[in-house]
Amino acid sequence: MKPPSAGRARGERSGKLELMAINENLLGGPPPTHLPDDPEPRELLASGAAPSEVAAKYPVSSLAWAQLADEAFEAGRVVESYAYARTGYHRGLDALRRSGWKGHGPVPFEHEPNRGFLRALHALARAAQSIGEEEEYERCATFLRESSPTAAATLT
Repeated sequence: MKPPSAGRARGERSGKLELMAINENLLGGPPPTHLPDDPEPRELLASGAAPSEVAAKYPVSSLAWAQLADEAFEAGRVVESYAYARTGYHRGLDALRRSGWKGHGPVPFEHEPNRGFLRALHALARAAQSIGEEEEYERCATFLRESSPTAAATLT
């Protein structure tokens, strides 16, 4: 006679197959962090508002600071880009911590509210590399890859 579990698919109990959640972490690490949505700054930027105006009105918006960093970098103002990116990065870290992030774990690029932080992190790495700050560049590039491989592939 077979034991009760013989012949059952993994995860199957009492004749029912249990499905795993799409974002379930199989390695036992922390769950993904999803920042709360703050659509106003994103909508203003999408409608063509100046990033400096959006950052002034919504100073906690990492997206506004990331966009300022991108514009400064594209104009050759690398030190200014570094400062904007660092501001967006720290605003994003504050938001992540408020959302339960413990200093590591996934920050999915697929979740749109996370993109401002990830863009600021990428901009900080880029600006740090441009001014020869290799340790900062490596730290930020590694942080970006570990937080979101999709962001690392998309933004670089």
